[in-house]
Amino acid sequence: MKIKITKSHFIGCGIGLISPLVFLPVVLFIVALVYRFSFMYLWDQFINIPEYTSKYTSLALISNLLWFYLFLNREYYDVARGIIFAMLCFIPYMIYVNLF
Repeated sequence: MKIKITKSHFIGCGIGLISPLVFLPVVLFIVALVYRFSFMYLWDQFINIPEYTSKYTSLALISNLLWFYLFLNREYYDVARGIIFAMLCFIPYMIYVNLF
């Protein structure tokens, strides 16, 4: 089975790469509200401590699941496939953060 790369794949990949970056401050804000921490304290943890960087990035990747479900229900399979590829692009970053 040969997959032809289309413009929709790149749109999905773009959404999948940008969405966690936009959603990350929202995740940190929600965690700050729930646990009554300062947002800047959590942001500092994210920047300086690799264990927290990995955890908060994983939480931000949940936003891609929302996009994936949305495009899958509307039968935009190429965009959904691009979102999956974008999530796979985060794997080397997560390995780098956890090991180095």
